[in-house]
Amino acid sequence: MSNRLAIACRDQAVHCDRLGSPFMVKLMGLLADNSATHPALRSWENQFSGDISPAGISLPLRIAGGLQYLVVARKSTALAACYPPNEVPDAALWDAVDTALISNPEFWNAWLENAPQTNEVRRSVALIAAAHYLAAQTTLPFHLSELGASAGLNLMFDQFSMQAGPNSFGDASSVHLTPDWIGTPPEARSIKVASRRGVDLNPLDSQDPETQLRLLAYLWADQPERATLTKAAIAIQNASVDQGDAIEWLESRLSAPFDGLHLIYHTIAWQYFPETAQAKGASLIESSGESATADRPLAWLRMENDGSSPGAALTLRLWPGDLTVQLGRVDFHGRWMDWQAPQTLDWIR
Repeated sequence: MSNRLAIACRDQAVHCDRLGSPFMVKLMGLLADNSATHPALRSWENQFSGDISPAGISLPLRIAGGLQYLVVARKSTALAACYPPNEVPDAALWDAVDTALISNPEFWNAWLENAPQTNEVRRSVALIAAAHYLAAQTTLPFHLSELGASAGLNLMFDQFSMQAGPNSFGDASSVHLTPDWIGTPPEARSIKVASRRGVDLNPLDSQDPETQLRLLAYLWADQPERATLTKAAIAIQNASVDQGDAIEWLESRLSAPFDGLHLIYHTIAWQYFPETAQAKGASLIESSGESATADRPLAWLRMENDGSSPGAALTLRLWPGDLTVQLGRVDFHGRWMDWQAPQTLDWIR
């Protein structure tokens, strides 16, 4: 019988390597090497049926997140002493991890039930670029609807700043993004956001101290810049995130058109919706798009894994006209952008 957890951890290690986290590669390797004999790891593998890999429920990331939580919440000084920026031999790290895994089973039983929620702030590099690209087409105010919004940090993208090649976007901000940029970036434009709202099955209150620890727990220990950006985004977050099914929420959101541009978007979220929900969601957006006008246009922005590499596809679909624009590809964590959008667009100007 195959060791599903070992396979899932080694798969996750490949992704962590691509995303620049040597520590997570090491941690995933240790979990894989010991998964067949460790009582807690064996129990958790048996607890979850189906796909536990990064493409499924992501059990390796759930475990890693729980360990990181014990560090950031100061629940385990022994584990913290073995985590970055400290460097220790693999044997010492495993001893600390081993102890943490078998301690406090009540904590682990509760923690593992919840899916990872990183709310990766750097994904806003795609949102900022696309929004300025859209603003070249219309001066209408934006109404934002984010599916899978988690804590709503990326609902605030217009209040972040970004340096993309020679172009600067946004006013000075504590959340400043500096992706490696390929291609000619769009021109910086004036963007007015008239309303913003998101939905998530398990929305996180970013102003709650315990929730803040949970957000930080899913950021990898050897990438402190992600934690810095997340804390800065938390400080300015004031958008509402509703609890509920994303497609049911979207149906209600589309029931009355906005006075301005309605921008629907999601970043690495659509793949987690059931296929029936995806089909219904696409149908709802397309149906609403049929009644869009130049005064009330509709835009659907997707940053999603399309099975190709590197990174995720960034696609924009626009109504009226049902125009699809391939904007390029973007790193899953927003570290780089390969901007491929046409410089001119014949839409509603």
